[in-house]
Amino acid sequence: MRFSVDQDDELVIFTLKEPLLDASVAPDVKSELLIICQPHVKALIIDLSMVQLCDSQGLSSLLLANRQMNENEGFLILVGVQDQVRSLFEVSRLSELFEFKPDVQSAVAWLSEG
Repeated sequence: MRFSVDQDDELVIFTLKEPLLDASVAPDVKSELLIICQPHVKALIIDLSMVQLCDSQGLSSLLLANRQMNENEGFLILVGVQDQVRSLFEVSRLSELFEFKPDVQSAVAWLSEG
């Protein structure tokens, strides 16, 4: 699985560099996100701009990260979510659980406003 992690104090940006967020990579994504979602992290931005398709396993990994961030009283923001992936959130009625922004810069700006 290809990804990058950039950390600046309490902000972490996780960029998945794969076209699919499915059963083949979801276990690795879950593992990485559990490592990242520590109490000192106040905001996690997950950049999905390279992801073209997501299945239920991929969605599960994002839900796990969201739950961890909520338990730690932090924020999780999804950025660069393509239409096909976004439709999975809509169909599964999970879009209201996540904050969506078009790109990392918009997410950072949103965090600094709050």
